[in-house]
Amino acid sequence: MEQYSPQIRTVNVLRYVTPLREGGSLPAIAEADDGFLYVLKFRGAGQGVKALIAELIGGEIARVLGFKIPEIVFANMDEAFGRTEPDEEIQDLLKASVGLNLGLHYLSGSITFDPAVSSVDAALASRIVWMDCLLMNVDRTCRNTNMLMWFRELWLIDHGAALYFHHSIQNWKEQAVKPFVRVKDHVLLPFAAELERADVTCRSILTPEVIRTIVSLVPEEWLTGEEGLSAADMRRIYEQFLITRINSSEIFLKEAQHARSVSI
Repeated sequence: MEQYSPQIRTVNVLRYVTPLREGGSLPAIAEADDGFLYVLKFRGAGQGVKALIAELIGGEIARVLGFKIPEIVFANMDEAFGRTEPDEEIQDLLKASVGLNLGLHYLSGSITFDPAVSSVDAALASRIVWMDCLLMNVDRTCRNTNMLMWFRELWLIDHGAALYFHHSIQNWKEQAVKPFVRVKDHVLLPFAAELERADVTCRSILTPEVIRTIVSLVPEEWLTGEEGLSAADMRRIYEQFLITRINSSEIFLKEAQHARSVSI
């Protein structure tokens, strides 16, 4: 594997195009000053910057594991943006989101992955299930696959619901070694016949150095505000949570294997 050296671009948001009402946090399609459209995730939405942190860390872990992920960018939004928005709820969201937000390149023409229409080979499915167990990603189910088919290839999107341990950060050590029981609802679990091989492969890629590099991408301003913890403290917790969880992967691997044996 080539050395992982991510570069996250920063763009300025120019135009709010349309809301994506299916998202609980009211993401939107917006145009940036580089001429591209992005699915914008707002810091002022319900889960705040923690959803953006999960989106960034989860997305970059997926990328380093070789999955197709839309480009992630930091998206600056100034206070003048959205003043002409007629919808009061959206206007309030935009006012609360001045500053640094997160954008994912908009895959125009993509369609939602449907397991009844498209199949996924065992190796790919197993690696995705393994990753979602690592991230504790509750949002890859039949009801909401958070996967797209674009030019006949599978793309992963929306990791904002992952890493839910950070909503009660004081218990991170306990959470790091817990099985992921929600894997039973994973849309790709029936296809994931190579979980042990996926465990070996993914652990070999996600070294402590790679994890630290990914966590280092999180802007310091997103890490402040947790009572009694500095941004540096928060960064170390994310690093150690993921490193501990990878080192203890047999716990969530066994849970996934058990859930699969029950479901098929």
